[in-house]
Amino acid sequence: MSTSSLKIEAIGPAIGALVSGLRLGDDITEGITDDQREALLAALLKHHVLFFENQPIEPAAQRDLAARFGALHIHPVYPQAPGVPEIIVLDTSHDNPPDNDNWHTDVTFLPEPAMGAILSARLLPPSGGDTLWASGIAAFAALSGRWQAMLAGLQAEHDFLKSFPAHRFARTPAERVSWEAARLKHPPLLHPVVRTHPVSGQQGLFVNEGFTTRIVELSASESDAVLRQLFAHAAKPEFTVRWRWKLGDLAFWDNRLTQHYATADYLPARRVMHRATILGDAPFYRPSN
Repeated sequence: MSTSSLKIEAIGPAIGALVSGLRLGDDITEGITDDQREALLAALLKHHVLFFENQPIEPAAQRDLAARFGALHIHPVYPQAPGVPEIIVLDTSHDNPPDNDNWHTDVTFLPEPAMGAILSARLLPPSGGDTLWASGIAAFAALSGRWQAMLAGLQAEHDFLKSFPAHRFARTPAERVSWEAARLKHPPLLHPVVRTHPVSGQQGLFVNEGFTTRIVELSASESDAVLRQLFAHAAKPEFTVRWRWKLGDLAFWDNRLTQHYATADYLPARRVMHRATILGDAPFYRPSN
């Protein structure tokens, strides 16, 4: 299939597009072509998150699709699909309530956080369970020049433990072993508050409620005040898109300058999602010319 069959429709002015004319699921035997890959990357750069309807896919095929865009991350604590460790299973219900119902950017506790991720809807509640994404680029652009200048060059700490505390992820002896290993492997580290996108060169906010704990150049009270303001600002509706999942839907997002929020409004019903996480590069800040 050539790229001429691809159709990309923007959902909102700041973020989000629907992609059609391409099969990504198990019935595709040779994978996507290089031209299709480049077309999707170009669309991702422009729209930040891409949605694909009616694309049922098994874990191995989802892994292979994601691997066309880079090396894959194996999560240190989330459960994995049987035989496919690159696919994490987000299986939430009354007995296992979600922990991702906050605005977060995936795995920013890594020195080189994810470039992107591909999420597949496997089992959905009767209603609810939507996911929202927010553009850090749009959020930064909407700040005043003085705010932008103040934030530029600052460093923020990102901590694995903020999203993966022992009381939730080390409840059994076996979980404690893997959690302790993950904690030791992932100590708190610093990333720029304002990140330069490595491909587009655009600037965007790179702090998130899931992992960011403090801005190191500020006092504790100043840091708390600034982070509260930035977290609230980044979640303003005009910077976001909301996706109502259907079985077989896929989402592919640029994790470098976006955040997302999985709503937890469906309990006690069950929701199962599979995610492949594509590794990226070290965040940096480069002043605009």
